[in-house]
Amino acid sequence: MMLSEETAIAEAALPVVQFRSHLRLGSGFGEDGLQDDLLKGFLRAAIAAIEARTGKVLISRDFSWIVYDWTESGGARLPVAPVSAVTAFVLVDRDAVEVAVAADRYWLEQDAQRPVLRPAGTVLPMIPAGGHARIALTAGMAADWGGLPADLGQAVLLLAAHYYEYRDETALGPGCMPFGVSSLIDRYRTLRLSTRPGSGTVR
Repeated sequence: MMLSEETAIAEAALPVVQFRSHLRLGSGFGEDGLQDDLLKGFLRAAIAAIEARTGKVLISRDFSWIVYDWTESGGARLPVAPVSAVTAFVLVDRDAVEVAVAADRYWLEQDAQRPVLRPAGTVLPMIPAGGHARIALTAGMAADWGGLPADLGQAVLLLAAHYYEYRDETALGPGCMPFGVSSLIDRYRTLRLSTRPGSGTVR
């Protein structure tokens, strides 16, 4: 399985002005935009970190998902959420010959946590031996920054500010997430249920 981002977040969708205000950076000195590239980098890093932690795409964009074998032929759980559309479904054989799957052979089961690609019939189209399926999809919670829930928007600004403040710090561990950010994004994290072998308990 391989997920690729086909379109990046547009620069116009990044809340640079809000972030500059959040950092209380000075303005009106003819140098307001000097740090904009730096601020955009921290915003992109914060968005990526929160998306990885929650499993949710914040700003809508296009993805390509390559699958080599169905885990369950009755439906394929998509790797990101929420998904607004499946725009293409192609089967590719070992010789790279592509066959498009007609849109009436599958449908999108939308879900904020775990969207699923479902077959119109009983099973999904068979993936050729040595080949793969390529699924193009559009995912995101909002088309632009203004459409994001307020708590997620605040989490992005807080985390980007943390990166900005500690941009020269090398001792921060991987996965370091300030408590304020964690508390804001907790309710968006996908709940993972699993049973420990021999225990019979779910966690």
